[in-house]
Amino acid sequence: MTPFTTHTGIAAPLRRINIDTDAIIPSREMKTVGKRGLAPGLFAGWRYLDAQRTPNPDFVLNQPAYAGTTILLGGANFGCGSSREHAVWALAEFGIRCIIAPSFGSIFQGNCVRNGILPVVLDDAAVAALAEQVSADPQSRPICVDLREQCVRLSDALTYPFDIAAGPRQMLLEGLDGIGLTLKHADEISAFMKQDQQQRPWAYPEPSA
Repeated sequence: MTPFTTHTGIAAPLRRINIDTDAIIPSREMKTVGKRGLAPGLFAGWRYLDAQRTPNPDFVLNQPAYAGTTILLGGANFGCGSSREHAVWALAEFGIRCIIAPSFGSIFQGNCVRNGILPVVLDDAAVAALAEQVSADPQSRPICVDLREQCVRLSDALTYPFDIAAGPRQMLLEGLDGIGLTLKHADEISAFMKQDQQQRPWAYPEPSA
């Protein structure tokens, strides 16, 4: 997984509240159990006008001004609804590295961290101010998200600090998923297993030939 330290990118406002995972990727678009091939289905109900995938010109990610978007400015309770991880996979494959919103669905927030997307919580006024500033000229007003310093910057005059728990911060900074984070303790795990095997040999049967 690609580590997240500092990212500067085009930000698109998607300021609807309660954007659920079925809106992020409708169930009809989930034709694979893998992480690839999902980006075309991202926000399919909003991006396309019909089954032939005619682009909806009113949808923000279809507008030329927001070409190359890597940051979303969302509304409250972003990623609510079902726990489908496909929603985060689709966002990641599309190129989204960070979502800034007043709040997130808890499972979705955890899935973001485990897939290299930084979920930043800022109050609604801050997200609205960022959206207003970038919408004037998105390509010339990229947002910088600095996880090391834990701040979002659009300019020296528009800088917002944010909080993030130590565990998710470490996972993102080092590019670790849950397995990778566990393997950082491989020596301690091996030492425990060796001690446990001495105390409970019956729990470690010899492998059959």
